[in-house]
Amino acid sequence: MTFLYAAAIAAYSGCGLYLMLSRHVVRIILGLALLTNGAIFLIFFSGRIGSMVPAVIPLGDQELALDAANSLPQALALTAIVIGFALTAFAVALLVAAYKRLDTLDAREMTAAEDMGSPFLPPGGRPEPAVKPAEEPAAAGKKSDEVKTNG
Repeated sequence: MTFLYAAAIAAYSGCGLYLMLSRHVVRIILGLALLTNGAIFLIFFSGRIGSMVPAVIPLGDQELALDAANSLPQALALTAIVIGFALTAFAVALLVAAYKRLDTLDAREMTAAEDMGSPFLPPGGRPEPAVKPAEEPAAAGKKSDEVKTNG
């Protein structure tokens, strides 16, 4: 039965990864949701599926029963659900804003930031040299009588 759960989680996560590699933004968000849910299932199924004994120490005992459910994966799964929902909601809000502004859902056509250019280049578009070149020597027709010294 454990192999069946592992195969199901792998298939679920694989489908999510496949969708995330798409060029369509809605598929990317659906893939993100599937991958998040695959991680939640992995955390949840790591905490002993078949155990029906609650993780409560009975009155008078000093320790938890050996076959009790593990509450840590359950708490981690709940936390992952909240984080996954928040991430998906943010991605959908970002998708709506991008669609309103760019009027497309194709990731290849969303190049507004690339069209603006690099923020590290000056407005002219050419980088300034790190070291300024030395002054060019005197023209061939002119002779300089000055002797240049360092110092």
